[in-house]
Amino acid sequence: MNISNFLSLGDNLNISSVLQNFHFLRPMWLIALPLLWLIVFWLARRNNREGDWSQIIDAQLLPALRLDAKTSTGIRPWPWLALTWSLAVLALAGPSWQHIQTTAYRTPGDWIFVLDLSPSMLATDTPPSRVMRARFALNDLLDTARDARVGLVVFSDEPYTVTPLTQDVATVKALLPVLSPDIMPSAGNRLAPALDWAEKLLLQADNNHQRIVVLTDGFEDTSAARSSAAALKAKGITLSVVGVGTQVGAPLRNENGRYATNANGQPRLARLDVEQLQLLGKAGGGNYVDITQLPKLISDLQNAPQSSGDSIAGPGIEITHWQDGGIWLLPFLLLLTGILARRGWL
Repeated sequence: MNISNFLSLGDNLNISSVLQNFHFLRPMWLIALPLLWLIVFWLARRNNREGDWSQIIDAQLLPALRLDAKTSTGIRPWPWLALTWSLAVLALAGPSWQHIQTTAYRTPGDWIFVLDLSPSMLATDTPPSRVMRARFALNDLLDTARDARVGLVVFSDEPYTVTPLTQDVATVKALLPVLSPDIMPSAGNRLAPALDWAEKLLLQADNNHQRIVVLTDGFEDTSAARSSAAALKAKGITLSVVGVGTQVGAPLRNENGRYATNANGQPRLARLDVEQLQLLGKAGGGNYVDITQLPKLISDLQNAPQSSGDSIAGPGIEITHWQDGGIWLLPFLLLLTGILARRGWL
């Protein structure tokens, strides 16, 4: 390094700025300094005492009888011990005087998908059938999960866990083709128990970014489902709804595969109650989308805002924080520790 480079380095070094920004990241460690100094003082004084022999042996003969007479005039370890402990405490306190930038990342979210497998999902108003279109939608949603953990719950009269929260999206997708109302042990259409079941899976994960996505054509427990959705919203869990089907509807089939009829002998139609699903999404703090508007939900899931308590902003973004300068004290600390390890000092 020539003189000009050295001078330019000196110009760039703003000592006043360093002194102004200097602080400790963990200042509570400094409380240990007075205590450690007292311990060093006590050890030094205890070592310098002549002990109980001074009460028995004449003071003029005692120096000649000491075995450590040679070391009494040598270097004492106590100042070095005090310096070593002081450096250790200062390093633990985290001295800092400058900022550094690091790449931020997004905390992986937790998504629970709740799939309706009630008998009405066999309706064919959304070809080839509602349940198959719902499975296609689930496949698209899982493709966009990225590093999020996903779980899958199905329901009819009762909810059932297909997969708990996992990052193994491929396994979840492999289970989709077998999901059909035919595999459910009992018929029904109660959403509230399924929402409560999904909530339990999410609460076990303890994450700030939690979503529940319901794919359904409607449900019979309207009041209970809205109450469950509101409870999820109060706990910071966002509920979104995907409507599967059409408002025109399609004839329902019974267990024998025949079309179900009402009291007048007319075919029973399974119609999509859009208003009911919109109110559910609003109660859960999310939104409602038709299955044909799935890209809108995908964009919402991927661009969900971070909670106010997070210090991270997303991929490709840098955040600034104070650099811990205690690491620069470690070489001196190791050197002093090696000196104190000299045989016969302690």
